Amino acid sequence: MQIIGTFVTSFLLVLVAAGTSMGGVRLKDITDLQGARANQLYGFGLVIGLGNTGGKSLFTQKVATDMLQRLCVGANTFQDARSDNTYKSGNISAVMVTAEIGPFSRRGSRIDVTVAILDDAQSLLNGELLLTPLKGVDGVVYAVAQGSVTVGGFSAKGQAASVQKNQVTVGRVVGGATVEHEARGEVLCNGQVRMLLKHPDHLTSDSIARVVNTWLPGHALALDAGTVVVDVPPQFRAFTVAFLGDLGGLEVDPDIPARVVINERTGTVVTGENVKISTVGIAHGNLAVVTRETPLVSQPEPFGKGKTVVVPRTDVGITEEGARIHIAPRTVNVGDLARVLNALGVTPRDLISIFQALKKAGALQAELIVM
Repeated sequence: MQIIGTFVTSFLLVLVAAGTSMGGVRLKDITDLQGARANQLYGFGLVIGLGNTGGKSLFTQKVATDMLQRLCVGANTFQDARSDNTYKSGNISAVMVTAEIGPFSRRGSRIDVTVAILDDAQSLLNGELLLTPLKGVDGVVYAVAQGSVTVGGFSAKGQAASVQKNQVTVGRVVGGATVEHEARGEVLCNGQVRMLLKHPDHLTSDSIARVVNTWLPGHALALDAGTVVVDVPPQFRAFTVAFLGDLGGLEVDPDIPARVVINERTGTVVTGENVKISTVGIAHGNLAVVTRETPLVSQPEPFGKGKTVVVPRTDVGITEEGARIHIAPRTVNVGDLARVLNALGVTPRDLISIFQALKKAGALQAELIVM
């Protein structure tokens, strides 16, 4: 039996509510400090020690022989390596290595790196990353990485079947890179610090300035929806760390924009607290098409010259539920909206269709985002 049309899948309706009833949030959780930013690093390296799951292409062999040359291996050995089958045994892999260096990482500190296969290797399980320089966009080597690669899964295969859990072509070296060059961030500039909102909003920006001015009168100004400037008093400039710690601990009630986020692949719907709808009528009905295959076997008479054949037989049925019209009044909060939708007994696909139809009709007073 095959059912085409309405089908039931599990879904999640997340109601995000923020306000005075939930308490404030800390400034350091909704803002970043200008100048305190991370930088991306990348490099090209070689992983060895793979148990016949590495790359077997000519590209991988050339990478290995070039590394031998950089290690000043004897000329004869280097020439022999180009024709040797050792590097085709699947024990090595050419990889790309990426990392992120923070603004407060100092020389000698350790950072994690991610290793991803670049060639035709099958797995990085039990691999060892050889010394790999990691550069920034400016071409400067900020860190060097080396160490054992860990993967979050496994794979096994035989001649006729294989099994795999999670990805084995990407791994991590925890604390595998040592910082050699610092990417310092300067958060204090001309006696000021700038707080950058992670989700710019004029009302939230103004609220942050008001909270800071309550704590330190006359020292904060909201420049725009995403920036708040705070003047650091001269007596605190020698104690910037303590000042920023106290500043980040202040609490504010951020304004949540009216948004409905829909993920059609998973059936997830997330609605904000301020989502409202105008008075509107909603008709909801389902159409189910059911097909059933009951093949019939036709056999010839005994000692007959005919052949046994299978004759297909298909039954098709259509069931349509009566549509019901619900009058949804203008809601005042997300709870009322949830009750209206639950009264319809909607499925995930129906819920998504209803939100899209409400937006098209101009009745949904919120931004609709489809992922």
